[in-house]
Amino acid sequence: MIKQRNITLIVVHCTASRCTSNLTPEALDSMHKRQGFAECGYHYYITKDGTIHHMRDITHVGAHAKGYNTPSIGVAYEGGLDASGHAADTRTDAQKQSLETLLRFLLLTYHGAKICGHRDLSPDLNHNGTIEPCEYIKQCPCFCVSVEYGYLMKNDE
Repeated sequence: MIKQRNITLIVVHCTASRCTSNLTPEALDSMHKRQGFAECGYHYYITKDGTIHHMRDITHVGAHAKGYNTPSIGVAYEGGLDASGHAADTRTDAQKQSLETLLRFLLLTYHGAKICGHRDLSPDLNHNGTIEPCEYIKQCPCFCVSVEYGYLMKNDE
């Protein structure tokens, strides 16, 4: 019998790798294992060519967003840093298309789940109900997920 998880959140990440380098799925998995994880912390990984790689079994709790792993699925794209190492939206057109396709699939599979960026899980330090850029713990995923993909959740209601 397959263990089911109650998925309420889909968290989008970047790998914080430079757009001028390549990070293979195998290298990402090895990097996470060196950090002490049993396997890659993300469930899905999208490389620059738009290929969606299944990294961690969906029945396994991820290791990608501390405090939010149990009810979530982690999706990461290759990149997030420009050639100089600064945070930037480096997604290729192929990555954007694949990310949208994957998010649509996950929302159909986990009806009612919400999509957010990793940075959107930062604490609301001034308690105004909005996570603002000055409150981000990380820039990840280096673009505003709710602006770009919020319409997908409206279609899910």
